[in-house]
Amino acid sequence: MIDFISAKDGGIQMFTNNGIAGFAKSAKSIAYIMQTKGVADTVYGSSTMSFASEEGFATDDGATDLWIAATEIYNWNVNKVA
Repeated sequence: MIDFISAKDGGIQMFTNNGIAGFAKSAKSIAYIMQTKGVADTVYGSSTMSFASEEGFATDDGATDLWIAATEIYNWNVNKVA
């Protein structure tokens, strides 16, 4: 299950306790990885999530905004809630 994320090269890199779970730059692709790998009850973020502009995002909020968008897609597809 995904339990750690980091901003990287304008996308989100996701990790499980076994290593890298995936990398994607679109909310739809991140949500797909979340669906296939599962998501832990708590997901921790690297400091790169707070300083996303240093990792290829237009703003420091860019990575968090992308993760939130992916989470909304995931919640709709998996949990049927918006």
